[in-house]
Order: sequence, then structure tokens, then C-alpha cells
Amino acid sequence: MTALLEGKTETKLYSKEDLMRVNRFRFPSHVAIVMDGNRRFAKRRGLPAMTGHFRGAASLTRVVRGASELGIQVLTVYAFSTENWKRPPVEVNALMRLFKTYLLRQKKEMIEEGVRLNVIGDTSKLPKDVRRVLEDTLEATREGKQIDLVVAFNYGARDEIKRAVTAIVEDCLESKLSKDAITEEMISGYLDTARWKDPDLVIRTGGESRISNFLLWQISYSEVLMTNVLWPDFNEKDLLAAVLEYQTRETRIGK
Repeated sequence: MTALLEGKTETKLYSKEDLMRVNRFRFPSHVAIVMDGNRRFAKRRGLPAMTGHFRGAASLTRVVRGASELGIQVLTVYAFSTENWKRPPVEVNALMRLFKTYLLRQKKEMIEEGVRLNVIGDTSKLPKDVRRVLEDTLEATREGKQIDLVVAFNYGARDEIKRAVTAIVEDCLESKLSKDAITEEMISGYLDTARWKDPDLVIRTGGESRISNFLLWQISYSEVLMTNVLWPDFNEKDLLAAVLEYQTRETRIGK
């Protein structure tokens, strides 16, 4: 399992020919991914569900490296939703341990590769030991300048919007904000994602065709790509294919 989590390689993931195919004038600087299909990956192979999650963690390591090599500035991944607490307690506890283990094993590599870890969602509900490791990793990687890895953990878009509305109401009641000053841009500033631009491209793996309460406000004008590839099978070549597909599309806002 250690090897699955680390997935370290000494060579570049893309050839010069791969990179020459990328149009830098039509490039998604922020890519968001719904990582779906871990359990189905395991089930199809007669393996325990957690094996699929471990393989999914290995895929994340490789995709982050691929995104960094391509020059993607922000990669946001949907790791654990507010609805995932409804899963069997044994699986939820195992996912919490996996997240903790992933951070512990990947921290050094993230620092070396210039990955700045960020998290969105309500982390106050995570187990104390997970929060402690998360906070340590956030601090350790905060100087990373190659790519921002934003992990949505205990995240739900409706919950995020609810928390933003609550904060706006509180500021209005405390006279820190006038209701006449409320704009779309101001609301965006109260969201978990305030420091980043909205995603240019959203990828959902696993063959499903829904957004699943992910970044509902932020992806209003994002290009969306659904793929049948299960997340544990998704790799840097699939990411490159998604970027190339994005570049064939013409974005039309309000036209």
C-alpha cells in the first residue's frame, strides 16, 4: 500500500511531443475533478472497496504531477462530500485513515515538487488526529509555487453557500456590510474558494453524468467533461486528453 500511495517516478510524465500539442493561448489554468469510481473499480475485480480507494490515491499523486507538468495552476479535487458520512461507518473511518496516511506520506514529495496544499469544506467535523495532520501539511507546503492542490474534504456546495450566506447575514447585522453592497463578486469572496478564479474545466470520472453538489456557484460557466474512465484508472494521459478536448470547445458566455 505504501507504493500505491507514493507512486513516485524519476522521469517526466509527458514527452516534448505531448506538450507541443497543448495550445497555451487556450489553456485551462484551473481544473476541477470529481474523482468517481473507486468502489466500482474494486468491485469489478472482486477486491475490497478500500483497495479501490488506495488505487485512487495513487492516481491522485500521478495526476497532480501531470497537472503540474502541463502548467495547470490550480487543481481542485472532490475527495469526501458532506453526503459521504452516510456510508457505512467502517468505510468512513477507513477513508479518514487513508486521508491522514496520504498526507503523511506525500508531504515531503509535495514540498519537493512545489505543491501547495489547500482544503475547502467544513474541516471542523473531521477527527482531531486528521485535522492535526492536515494543519501540519498545510503549513509545511504553504510556500509551494508550482501548483495549488485544493482538496474538497467534507465539502458540499450547498453547505458552502449556506455558510457564506450565514457569514454575510452576520456581517450585515453587525453593520460591517450593507445589503446594498451585496454583489455576485462579493458573494464569491465569502466562499471557500475566494482566493482562486473559477474552474475553466470540470472533469467527472466514472461514467456518471451529474455534478453531485460540487462547486455549484463556481462552475456556472465552466466546460464540463464526463469520462467513463474510473478514477483509479485515470492518469496523466487522460488529463492531457481532457485538456486537448477543452481546447476544441468555444466558450460562449451569454451568447
